[in-house]
Amino acid sequence: MDAIFTLLQQSTPLFLTTIFIFSLLVGSFLNVVIYRLPIMMERSWKAEYQSYFHPDDAASGEQAPFNLVKPDSTCPHCKHKIRAWENIPLISYAMLGGKCAGCKAPISIRYPLVELFTALVCTFTAWHFGATAQGLWAVLIVFVLIALLFIDLDKMLLPDQLTLPLMWLGLILSTLNVFVGTTDAIIGAAAGYLSLWSVYWLFKLLTGKEGMGYGDFKLLAALGAFTGWQGLPIIILLSSVVGAVAGIALMMAQRSGKSLAIPFGPYLAVAGYLTLLYKAEIIDAYLAWAFGA
Repeated sequence: MDAIFTLLQQSTPLFLTTIFIFSLLVGSFLNVVIYRLPIMMERSWKAEYQSYFHPDDAASGEQAPFNLVKPDSTCPHCKHKIRAWENIPLISYAMLGGKCAGCKAPISIRYPLVELFTALVCTFTAWHFGATAQGLWAVLIVFVLIALLFIDLDKMLLPDQLTLPLMWLGLILSTLNVFVGTTDAIIGAAAGYLSLWSVYWLFKLLTGKEGMGYGDFKLLAALGAFTGWQGLPIIILLSSVVGAVAGIALMMAQRSGKSLAIPFGPYLAVAGYLTLLYKAEIIDAYLAWAFGA
């Protein structure tokens, strides 16, 4: 393993090509996560409800396994089982002409786009950090952020199954000083959670409405664990500005003055990613602008 890593460090093209191909494969798996994880959560909630309020019905209503592995992927129209050669990232979609091999129903273009998006972002991330421990961990972070981004866009949901492990990973890596030190990571995680938690309750007390979900608090806590407390103002500012612009654009497009429910997680994810890569540069640029240094 050490010999392979040394080889990748010595050859940047080989390193980036490896990351690109590996990320394509992971992007294919992320499509499964994005689709199935919310369904798994919903089934789990219903099962818990049944077992608590209707234990007799729950005992007699066993469901077939549904997780990230089973059942096998099938066409939603004809239930044609997706064979291995039909599941090669990007290539299979092109070979099949974007249609099911069984019934010729169209396959959503989103699947190859998620694969390509994952590969491109991860390759850029790897290029930015280089063949280092930081680079490899950053690629892993990107995988999780992409899954959270699309799940929140689809379901307005940020699963604890992703946000909490991401936060704990950031805290553990801080003990090795991979991105930030332990003190900065702990303060960043706590301040990230409490900042949005405070805004949530202030907004609710003033309006009687819920402005955001608890998943947003946990995601910002996770991002704070990687960027430290110093990165939180950047993340909050970037995500808020982009979120506000997107919200206004949506209201204008729909010609509606009514409040719209807009997922905040994607903006946090993008802002957190940019801060992870460019925190020092952003802070230096701000100080130079503010103090004319």
